[in-house]
Amino acid sequence: MDSSGNMWNTHEGAFFSALLADVVLQEMFGEHQISLRSRSEHVAEGTEEAGREKRLNKVYTELYITEGLRQEVHTQHEVMQMETTTKTNKLHGTAIKNPDIFKVRPDQHRSIRVVLTSGVAGAGKSFSVQKFTLDWAEGLENQDISAVIPLSFREMNLIRDEQHSLLTLIQRFHPTFQKIPAEQLSVWKLLFIFDGLDESRLSLDFNNSQVVSDVTQKSSINVLLTNLIQGQLFPSALIWITSRPAAANQIPPSCVDRLTEVRGFNDAQKEEYFRKRFSDEELSSRIISHIKGSMSLYIMCEVPVFCWITAVVMENLLTTEKRRELPTTLTDMYSHFLMVHTKRKKNKYQQEHEENPQELTEADMEVLLKLGRLAFEHLEKGNIMFYQEDLEQCGLDATEASLYSGVCTEIFRRECGIFQKPVYCFVHLSVQEFLAAVYMIHCYNKKVKDIEDFLKDCMENPSLDEFLNRVMEKSLQSQTGRLDLLVRFLHGLSVESNQRLLGGLLGQTEKNPETIQRAINNLKEINSKGVSPDRSINIYHCLMEMKDLSVHQEIQKFLKSENKSEKELSEIHCSALAYTLQMSEEVLDNSIYVSAVHFENLSVSRQGGSHLTEFTKFQLSSLLLNTFLSTFRLKECSLSEINCEALGSALKENPSNLTELDLSDNYSLHDSGFLLLCGFLESPDCRLQTLRSESMFQLCSDLYDDKVVLTLNCRHEAGVLLLHADHLHGLKVFSFLLSFM
Repeated sequence: MDSSGNMWNTHEGAFFSALLADVVLQEMFGEHQISLRSRSEHVAEGTEEAGREKRLNKVYTELYITEGLRQEVHTQHEVMQMETTTKTNKLHGTAIKNPDIFKVRPDQHRSIRVVLTSGVAGAGKSFSVQKFTLDWAEGLENQDISAVIPLSFREMNLIRDEQHSLLTLIQRFHPTFQKIPAEQLSVWKLLFIFDGLDESRLSLDFNNSQVVSDVTQKSSINVLLTNLIQGQLFPSALIWITSRPAAANQIPPSCVDRLTEVRGFNDAQKEEYFRKRFSDEELSSRIISHIKGSMSLYIMCEVPVFCWITAVVMENLLTTEKRRELPTTLTDMYSHFLMVHTKRKKNKYQQEHEENPQELTEADMEVLLKLGRLAFEHLEKGNIMFYQEDLEQCGLDATEASLYSGVCTEIFRRECGIFQKPVYCFVHLSVQEFLAAVYMIHCYNKKVKDIEDFLKDCMENPSLDEFLNRVMEKSLQSQTGRLDLLVRFLHGLSVESNQRLLGGLLGQTEKNPETIQRAINNLKEINSKGVSPDRSINIYHCLMEMKDLSVHQEIQKFLKSENKSEKELSEIHCSALAYTLQMSEEVLDNSIYVSAVHFENLSVSRQGGSHLTEFTKFQLSSLLLNTFLSTFRLKECSLSEINCEALGSALKENPSNLTELDLSDNYSLHDSGFLLLCGFLESPDCRLQTLRSESMFQLCSDLYDDKVVLTLNCRHEAGVLLLHADHLHGLKVFSFLLSFM
């Protein structure tokens, strides 16, 4: 009995030891929850300036998040991505709520372990992470998760040369986990959030990485992350990775269970943001009305950070300076933004009265040009994060940078003892690009060698129009469009109103009207053959930044004219037409109703013709959406497979009004190109009645199983297309005829 009693006591002791250990772990998780709530409940919009933080729940506006990623996002500047997809965003993509990203839909048959979230700079990825974390820490959402463990790449960069186990890595960033035993770690459901993959200076190798499966095994940070993401280390853990689009492909698709995209604010959310920020309803309404009047500003407001920039500028202009003339271009907005923050710095740190408080002092200009040099040099390198040595190389010290905290922000967590090395960045990529443009104009005016090195050009003393033209040519050579916004800003800074506002910061800029007109003419005449249509639209944007509205007005006149066949379209006109149709908020009314588009009847210049037939999917979608298009003729347009892929995708997504499609005399189009259109023809929403393609088809007269059979008149390989007859009632195939009455 004693022996039995001792055994009972042993089991009882083990039970109470386990219970005690569980209580200790629960207390530890409770402490972690409190710590995360403290770190997440406040946010500093656009700046880390002390005392300006606000409660996240008070200022947070729900973000527009969709499942799946947009295509065609890796060859464009991020601003262009927003502009080319802003229209189709409203119609396509499955919306998903921020707290639901790990929840399985009814039609899904496997759990979600790894989520990859993409989004352009400033779209709200980090905000969504912070809101998710706060909701968990406050006990509002996802309480089935034992602990949320945020690990940002910008912080992990600082210890990238250290060796860690997964356990010590967690403990390094979250000291509340110091008490957790290694054997207990895998028992709990943990969510690791890796925010900012695009900021990573780690090298993630998913093909040749050492295998690590033990949470106590030490290795490099790179190896730990690859094993964790692949599921070889801690396979029960949930993983959430956020990234800008260009860096997202570092994660193999086989490792990802769900792709989501933070698309910033939709139209309703933009208005909600401004109404939340300003209690004065008249002020918020006036700001909303103004930005709606400028398509560039309105599109940029999809980015929450740009909404903040706009709010800062507009509040100052409307309430403090009481100006009537308000920003209408991006360059206008960023010029005022720079001045507002310089003025704020003066008000805070310089109490003495100045004769001209609106003007930049020599000290202001010196620091801003140092920031401009930092922006320019690291834009060339593709860096958006900087360390103290980067600042010092540009002649900056931390004190100078902190004075302009609304422009260049110090980012490091002061409560964590490991961060002895501050990290800096501009509040948004576009701010870095604007300051880089300011520095470039200053260098051009001062004949600084940096510009010659950038352009790799030995041209001596180029005029302003020649300089702008060279930079534009360099931007068009880029495969990623990374210089597109910089080029816009450069052209906008040639406008007298912005030169007057920024004063001596730009140096003595050439103000000869003939030079400006030559720059405008260069834009209108530039040959962008071989450049993506989405990219060449940037030439049109540069005209708008220079406030030359001639092409815009000519396209508006063209759309309203009845004799479109008599109008000649140049390349820049084709870009403007594509953009106008793409951005149109409403279906064109009867005064400019387009019942048919006959591209073969347009008198198109030789350069413009090739551009017109290279409309992308998004531009074609806009054309179909905005015109009640019933007839679409692409006769003798030298269609390529790329054209057909874009056309087929656009038609499939927006097919309902089209009844006639004419692809006659496109002899360079091979069978594989036309097969890319088949998705549209097979769609049950297809209402096509007439299909003109002559040599592409031959008629197979048999009708069976309620299907029409079209056989491609193949040059290389046999191809048969089966079409459901019920949605192609009365289809005519020229020069053949199928009719089912």
